[in-house]
Amino acid sequence: MPETLQFEGRDGLRLGGDRWGDRADPPIVFLHGGGQTRHSWGGAAASVASRGWQALTLDARGHGESDWSDTGDYRLVSFADDLRFVLAQLDEPPVLVGASLGGLTSMLLTGELAPGIARGVVLVDIVPDMEQVGAERIRAFMVERSYEGFDSLEEVADMVAAYNPHRARTNDIEGLRKNLRERDGRFYWHWDPKFMDPDAGMMPTEISDTDRLHAAVERMVADVPVLLVRGRVSDLVSEEKAAEFIARFPTVGFVDVSGAGHMVAGDRNDAFTAAIIDFIEAKDEVPRA
Repeated sequence: MPETLQFEGRDGLRLGGDRWGDRADPPIVFLHGGGQTRHSWGGAAASVASRGWQALTLDARGHGESDWSDTGDYRLVSFADDLRFVLAQLDEPPVLVGASLGGLTSMLLTGELAPGIARGVVLVDIVPDMEQVGAERIRAFMVERSYEGFDSLEEVADMVAAYNPHRARTNDIEGLRKNLRERDGRFYWHWDPKFMDPDAGMMPTEISDTDRLHAAVERMVADVPVLLVRGRVSDLVSEEKAAEFIARFPTVGFVDVSGAGHMVAGDRNDAFTAAIIDFIEAKDEVPRA
C-alpha cells in the first residue's frame, strides 16, 4: 500500500499525494488529467515502484483530496507553480508523467517557468495543438453534471460508459467512489466545478495558446528526453496531430497504444506501464542520478 502524503503548493494550498516505493529511489511523478484524481495512476505507480523507482502520485489543486482554490484560480501557471513547490521537496529531479492537463502543466513548467527542474517528461495523449473536437467533447462531458451531480453510482457508470464506448462498462461501480464526493444522498465529481466555469473562476486558458506551449516544448526537448504516449483511438491527439508533433520535435520518442483512447492508463494500463518502464530504464534516455 502507498504512503499518503501532503504537500504545500502555491498560495498555501494543501496538495494530497501518495508515495509508492522507497524515498531513496529515483522519483517518478505522475500528474493526472483534468477532472481525474491521483488514483488513476495506482496500477502504473505500483509497477514502477516494483522496478526500483519512487512513484509519487499527486492530486492537482481543486481535485481529489487537494484543497480547492478560494479564488477559483485554476490557471495552468498555478498548476505549474504547485508542481514546482512539490518538486523542490524532492531529493533529486524527477521524471514527470503527465496526462492531458498534467502534460500541459509539465510543458509549461519544464519548458518555460523552471527549465532543468525535471530529468525526463512523458506526455500522455497530449500535444499543444490538440484536436478541438476532442477537447470540446471532454469539456462537455465534464461540465454536464458538474454542479447538479448524480442520483446514484449506476447513473455515473452509465455516463462514463457513454463517454468511453470503446471500453466495457465497469461492473465495479463501487470503485467509482474514489472519483466522487457523496453529499446529501447525491454524488458529485471529486473536483471543483469552478475549474471549468468561466463565470466562477480562472480557467487554464493558457492551453489555447499553442504558440506559447510549442515554445515551451522546444525548450523542454532541448533539455531533457521526452516521450509521447498516444491512445490509438484518441479523439484529442489524432494520428495526424501526433505525426505533426513528432515531425516538429524529432527527438521525442513515440508509443501508440492500441485499444486505448484519451484515458490511456485506464484503457490499457499494461501497455502504458510497459512504455513508461521502457522509457525510464533506457540508460541512454533517462540515466539515474
